[in-house]
Amino acid sequence: MVRMSAQERRESVIRAATHEFARGGYYGTSTEAIARRVGVSQPYLFRLFPGKKAIFLAAVDRCTQDVIHIFEKAAEGLEAEEALRSMANAYSQVIVERPELLTLQLQTYVAVAAAEADGDHDFGETVRAGWMRLWGAVHLPLGADAADTMTFLAHGMLINALVAMGFPPEHRVWEGLYPSAHITGRLEK
Repeated sequence: MVRMSAQERRESVIRAATHEFARGGYYGTSTEAIARRVGVSQPYLFRLFPGKKAIFLAAVDRCTQDVIHIFEKAAEGLEAEEALRSMANAYSQVIVERPELLTLQLQTYVAVAAAEADGDHDFGETVRAGWMRLWGAVHLPLGADAADTMTFLAHGMLINALVAMGFPPEHRVWEGLYPSAHITGRLEK
């Protein structure tokens, strides 16, 4: 049996945390569930991360980085409308193939709102910094136009909500989105 390095274990914790937090949210997920999914003890988990909040933020950061990478790869060498279509297609595909990225995003917004209500503003600042990196990743390919960037991200948030609510691809609610963002035929399970 090959032993994992601490960095490899850390990566497996982030992957496990992504799935667990996507399913149960920040407050509904125990570090015990994450440790169990990875196959380590809770004390070992806390040697890799200082606490649950650090694990959650590492998973959120990875999710954000993955989405940024998807957008950057999709927009590579493209501009404006072509970049928009390519990024929309890539995102629509990834939320079907890796639904935990979608649900973790949604869980993150809820966790930030709860933390802010409790006076934990550092939590939100960290998440907002990631959102701004995401914003920047689509801003330039869309011609550095703030309105186009906001429209693209607003459509993405609407897609997130529609998919999360389980609207089938043929439902009329999908009409009017970018044709490339329409996920018809890709949601069948």
